[in-house]
Amino acid sequence: MTSSSAGSSTAKSPRTRSVRLPGGLGITAGLIGWFILVEIVSGILQGYYVPLFSDIVVSLGIHDSDVNWFEAAQLLLSALVVPVLAKLGDMYGHKRILLIAAILTAGATWWLVFATSFWSFLIAWALQGFYVVWLPLEIALIFERGRVQQRGVSTTRRAAGLLVVGLEAGAIIGALAAGRIFAASGQNLTATLVVPAIAVTLVALVIWIGVPESAPEGGRRLDTWGFVLLAWALLLVTGGLAWMRMIGELALGAGAWVWVIALLLAGIAVFVWFVRFELRQDDPAVDIRVLRRPEMWPVQATAFLIGISLLGAQGPLSTYAGTDPSLGYGLGLDATQRSNIIGVYLVSLIVGAVLFAVTSRRASPRVVLIAASLLVGVGYLLFLPFHRELWQVLLNLSIAGLGCGALVGALPAAAAAAAPRGQTGIATALTNTTKTIGGSFSSAVFGVVLAAGAGAVASQTAASLGGYLTVWAICAGGGFLAALLLVFVPKVAFADDPAS
Repeated sequence: MTSSSAGSSTAKSPRTRSVRLPGGLGITAGLIGWFILVEIVSGILQGYYVPLFSDIVVSLGIHDSDVNWFEAAQLLLSALVVPVLAKLGDMYGHKRILLIAAILTAGATWWLVFATSFWSFLIAWALQGFYVVWLPLEIALIFERGRVQQRGVSTTRRAAGLLVVGLEAGAIIGALAAGRIFAASGQNLTATLVVPAIAVTLVALVIWIGVPESAPEGGRRLDTWGFVLLAWALLLVTGGLAWMRMIGELALGAGAWVWVIALLLAGIAVFVWFVRFELRQDDPAVDIRVLRRPEMWPVQATAFLIGISLLGAQGPLSTYAGTDPSLGYGLGLDATQRSNIIGVYLVSLIVGAVLFAVTSRRASPRVVLIAASLLVGVGYLLFLPFHRELWQVLLNLSIAGLGCGALVGALPAAAAAAAPRGQTGIATALTNTTKTIGGSFSSAVFGVVLAAGAGAVASQTAASLGGYLTVWAICAGGGFLAALLLVFVPKVAFADDPAS
């Protein structure tokens, strides 16, 4: 991998061999290779089931709209368990918790194979969300093993970019393979669902055999009450956002907004309680003092803002691409053509991740983060004047995708670099949590915005052009605001430290 690039011919040069430290510690190409395999399977899980949803709906005897509960349940569980598992990784070893998360994911994936009812499938689907903690734990493990190395931080950045390449490649593989396997098995859904279950089982063996353990800090404890408060705050906020989304989809009356406001205010109040409680703890669940550092809070804020477009804008993009152009906007594409657009976007994410891995060798990490955020902002800003033609949509998405691809790998690595020893796991995991909250927030808001104009156009079902313009403007604003916040990060942040 990147650690074996050409350099001096002397055997002492760290550029001519895998980097190792005393006692077997160090970042090796083999370790990164194992993690790329893990992320390929993670991507398969994210892309494999989407083409099968229609057949899953028929098999379970449910309605198409019930599929939304699968996504909501998995996002909620991941938001709750990822910080806890990451903290346990800091305390007891990142490999140990990574292996446990892989085993739990494998068990849930096998459960999906044999689930025959909506509730059984819903619970198994939610539990499969344990895979979300894989990437934060991998980056934390790589970073901890390279912390005492002079180029450990930059090596972690490059490794993070390669892991994202594996993740997005796996998503493409999963999406392309699912339909073909379903057809080859004679449309046998059970046999088709066995494939990802086997893949996750094998990746658990890969982690057990091929991944070395990190050195956890001693004398740590789990701040149980802190995590309880955090869980309640997340439940209330995400519950309020889910209710907001339902208002948009079901066109509920004004009285329904009372519950949304009440849940959101209660969630904010619990968050305030959580912060004040954590500031009094010697070993808090989330170290608020670390989050207030100038090199940390812009990273977490950027994760939230990028989650708006990365997780929240894909639904509106799909519906816009399928809107009848006779209305004066939309592309009128069928399901296959819309999937091709998503494929182009995923490829741009891969290219962005590769560019991040390459440019992080010499460019300032802070500058890379700012540039990637600007690409997201520019890509969605171009949607405002240019959205009538397919090539315009593909160009805009590709520009935004380059930025998002770089940020998916850059943000966890930046958080790890800004965290003190013993807190890399929780710091990287929080970028995922804040990104998920940003995606949930934007998904709810976009649902309301698009539903508000559904009756104002000729079809009575399509969202108005003004609604789509609002969605794109919010995504663009999130990218530009993230770039502005990152300007306040110290110029020397996320750089390599002298060897300890």
